[in-house]
Amino acid sequence: MSTQQKEFKKVTTHVLQEMKDKGEKISMLTAYDFSMARIVDAAGIDVILVGDSASNVMAGHETTLPITLDQMIYHASSVVRGVDRALVTVDLPFGSYQGNSKEALVSTIRIMKESGAHAVKMEGGEEIIESVKRILTAGVPVMGHLGLTPQSIYKFGTYAVRATENEEAEKLIHDSKLLEDAGCFALVLEKIPADLAKRVAENLRIPVIGIGAGPHVDGQVLVVHDMLGINNEFKPRFLRKYANLHSVMTDAIKQYVIDVKGRDFPNEKELY
Repeated sequence: MSTQQKEFKKVTTHVLQEMKDKGEKISMLTAYDFSMARIVDAAGIDVILVGDSASNVMAGHETTLPITLDQMIYHASSVVRGVDRALVTVDLPFGSYQGNSKEALVSTIRIMKESGAHAVKMEGGEEIIESVKRILTAGVPVMGHLGLTPQSIYKFGTYAVRATENEEAEKLIHDSKLLEDAGCFALVLEKIPADLAKRVAENLRIPVIGIGAGPHVDGQVLVVHDMLGINNEFKPRFLRKYANLHSVMTDAIKQYVIDVKGRDFPNEKELY
């Protein structure tokens, strides 16, 4: 398949489907604020995920569970204001859609109306399919998420690789088809064996985005703070660090402290 890239003025769900059909890989990163979103969007990212990982990297929580719908809307609206090209997808946070399709729709409508985002993402398969269908009937694009689903961390009890056993792998394949048939425009697969991810990507018409799911999917997503090396503590095998901003920022701040205390800042050229 061709890997020739085409520049799109605005990335939409239709554009992502075209990319899959043409064999062009999809790039996706998280962002949680206006300034970072401007940088990520200008660099050419196709999809920006306003992830509930903001609970970890922005608020310092141990899991994604504490972040609220109001907080997700705040982060999403900040990101949308910084984006010109990318498709902005927002995680529905824990407790805003599980087990109640009416509540799921209400949560989604709030996100779409109050943030201006373009789509929502939901974790789970058959157990949330009614919520997925109800949201889709309102005309809101839905991205699925299977494999390691961080909102269910207390159920799993570990962040280890998922679907390594045949029963769970078959359920994942079953759930992926259910999500596609329901109308999801894309699917995230997190931390599953590469061979299984390849099987899913080849069997689905819709784009499959991986994180720790190997190279045979239709695109990749990472948390921006991880791939830029702002966080030093998180070091999974699937993470490639493209910068070490933790060191750069620390050195810059240390130099600022030295300059202020040494009366070197501000100097004569920095006065009015």
